[in-house]
Amino acid sequence: MRTLAIETASEACSVALFERGELLAHDNRVLGRGHAEALIPMIAALPEKGRADRILASLGPGSFTGVRIGVAAARALGFAWGAQVLGYPTLALVAAQAMQRDPKPVTICMNGGHGEWFVQSFDPGGALDEVRSLTPDAARAAGAMALIAGNRAQELAELFDDAHDAIALLPDAGAAMLLDTAHLTGDLSPIYGRAPDATPQKAQAGAISG
Repeated sequence: MRTLAIETASEACSVALFERGELLAHDNRVLGRGHAEALIPMIAALPEKGRADRILASLGPGSFTGVRIGVAAARALGFAWGAQVLGYPTLALVAAQAMQRDPKPVTICMNGGHGEWFVQSFDPGGALDEVRSLTPDAARAAGAMALIAGNRAQELAELFDDAHDAIALLPDAGAAMLLDTAHLTGDLSPIYGRAPDATPQKAQAGAISG
């Protein structure tokens, strides 16, 4: 079985092709923006244009736009290839990357936008709590494992009086085979991690009429 992994939930854009769990090809670029333009050419440059029996796509939380781009591409390719399409939580991937380096409980801290961070803790058995979008002060009050990983790991570690180890990490599709199968889901609904910024039109109408 071949598996194509797509990761677009952060400033990094990465794709990886696996054969029976072994990495065949991999491309990882820190773009900031431009995932929509880069993703399909990156997939097309993989062996056999990335064609696979199974596709794994990041569900977030992270960049709303990035997540939607990755999921849309996975859906379209899955339809074209007759492939199974599954999603996975982005923070679970970062945790798997961190625990490959240091196999102990870890708190993942990633940029959440609007001055907040996405925070969630894991151990080798899985998630220890729900993902939360927290201000830095709230994240400090919530506490963290001795090991913190993610693109905001250093900032969180510096808020504590006692020592915390920090690993700067971005999610990478090349590590997708580290994910426990329990993290894979056929529900491709994005994991936003916080409420959307826009007020739903029905809610706005109710507020105006009230």
